[in-house]
Amino acid sequence: MLKEQIYIASDHAGFKLKEQICIFFQNQNITFIDLGTHDTSSCDYPDFAHLLASKIDDKSFGILICGSGIGISIAANRHKNIRCALCNESLSAKLARKHNNANVLALGGRLIGVDLAIDIIQNFIQTPFDQGRHINRIQKIEIGL
Repeated sequence: MLKEQIYIASDHAGFKLKEQICIFFQNQNITFIDLGTHDTSSCDYPDFAHLLASKIDDKSFGILICGSGIGISIAANRHKNIRCALCNESLSAKLARKHNNANVLALGGRLIGVDLAIDIIQNFIQTPFDQGRHINRIQKIEIGL
């Protein structure tokens, strides 16, 4: 893993997938912090996106899960220095890291199963940023050009 810490959060629609991912992390001795939600009671995905985004720094990754992954990724990307990528397959996760230096991964709990989610996560957390020509592009994202 390229970072020291993983934060994970979901709304009610992503709760079951989040729980399965947390079990995988425990079984693999991967350090993580579960920011909630902690059950399937209806809740608002922006609350969890904002909470997780506030924790992300250069030493951490985030994983966000809602029903489709769309709303929670939009909310996360409202934060400065957050580059949240919604990925439904592994190549996108790898390219999000290599080319975009994504630091948060969004998943759709109603769209993908646990095996695919774990494969996506492994590609995301194990792929380094290529830097080079991509650094200038990331800087343009950060300043809003």
